[in-house]
Amino acid sequence: MANGGPVEHGYPHLETVRAAVTALYRRLSYDTVRTFATSVAPADVAFCDTDDLYLGTQRVARELVRHFRLPDARMIVSFREMTHAADIELAAGPEYFVELNDRFRTHRRDIGAALAHEITHVYLHRLDLAFTGTRDNEILTDTVTTYLGAGWLLLDAYREDAVSSQKLGYLTPEEFGYVLAKRSLAFGEDPSPWFTSPQAYTAYARGLERARRDGQQPPLTAAGWAGRRRYARDRRHAQDHARVPVADGAPYSFVPDGPGPLRVTFPCPTCHQRIRVPVRGRVRARCALCRTVLECDT
Repeated sequence: MANGGPVEHGYPHLETVRAAVTALYRRLSYDTVRTFATSVAPADVAFCDTDDLYLGTQRVARELVRHFRLPDARMIVSFREMTHAADIELAAGPEYFVELNDRFRTHRRDIGAALAHEITHVYLHRLDLAFTGTRDNEILTDTVTTYLGAGWLLLDAYREDAVSSQKLGYLTPEEFGYVLAKRSLAFGEDPSPWFTSPQAYTAYARGLERARRDGQQPPLTAAGWAGRRRYARDRRHAQDHARVPVADGAPYSFVPDGPGPLRVTFPCPTCHQRIRVPVRGRVRARCALCRTVLECDT
């Protein structure tokens, strides 16, 4: 939790975030991911200063447990002095013990954000989905929290001005915005009216711009002129030399396919699984993982 200190910006964890989205689709399946098409509603996790601290925290926890379909998970919440925003004891259940930073006694509107991350830990624990290493696993947790409809709370907890700052989670604000934008593009849900933090809205806008660029890379037909020109050059090189060219920053690569036609591989703009299609002009491809239909000009 950045509390008054510097807030990291940009996209330093982008590859891990994309791997987390792929892992989520592989573990849950397209149909299960689609059951999370509706985000946690702001009214259901609202927390005002007049609410009882413990009763209000339990109410918000129950709502998040319901959102993640954990009907037999009971959250026992306490507060103590700590460096991080929160901590949870992962056991077999059905009771889980969550500790929240004492800061939230007076910053109650952000309790939902802290609980969302910790309850996602429970959800992933039950799915047996984890990445190696604490850093990557926490990035996975933030990504899943956001992609499944509760992470807008984490982005909305980000506030920064000339004299103070607050940010929850391991992703940067722009990375939270990116994942939230990925969710928005996949489900057609606009989270921007829910933000109470103007900095969160700005981070979401930047993330949305980055997410849209994923769908504008060759060989997709939505690619811009410069990308298409570079793609044509790399394709010609692959056809002439029968080997895989590696272009700096290019998301695609060419793969000789024995006596058959040259193929190009590129990441799905929705779930980032690699897709392989033949190089033969206009092609319509369907991602087997997230079922996105892609218009390509190979």
